[in-house]
Amino acid sequence: MKTAVLIARILLGVIFVVFGLNGFLQFLPQPAMPQPAIAFFGGLAASGFMLPTLFATQLVGGALLLLGMVPLGVVILAPVIVHIVEFHVFLAPAGLPLAVLVATLAMFLAWTHRPAYRPLFAASLAPSALISTPEQSAPARPRA
Repeated sequence: MKTAVLIARILLGVIFVVFGLNGFLQFLPQPAMPQPAIAFFGGLAASGFMLPTLFATQLVGGALLLLGMVPLGVVILAPVIVHIVEFHVFLAPAGLPLAVLVATLAMFLAWTHRPAYRPLFAASLAPSALISTPEQSAPARPRA
């Protein structure tokens, strides 16, 4: 199992580091995309901030996976992976096999590291319940 986790972590980390860097350096050729996918990317590019944010998130998440910080890396990459799968399901189906592979690797890593996520889903006291007020901490005075 340790070997499978290591392979999944390195493979997913390399995928996101390479595609994150490619967003900034454009060293991989851009595959042909259907017109709706081109329009979608055009809108992201027109915002001026969305594509750099997306590529930086991919780069940071992939680097965290490669450095062994799997739970944090998966949490950072989860929304990106959801959108990658949706993009390929609805706009560019040709890339769906890689999107499914990425989602499967991420779900496998999340499952194998599930104890790290337990505090996120555990019930806890509200912050206000942990703060004592002056009335609670002052000694009671006898009434006359």
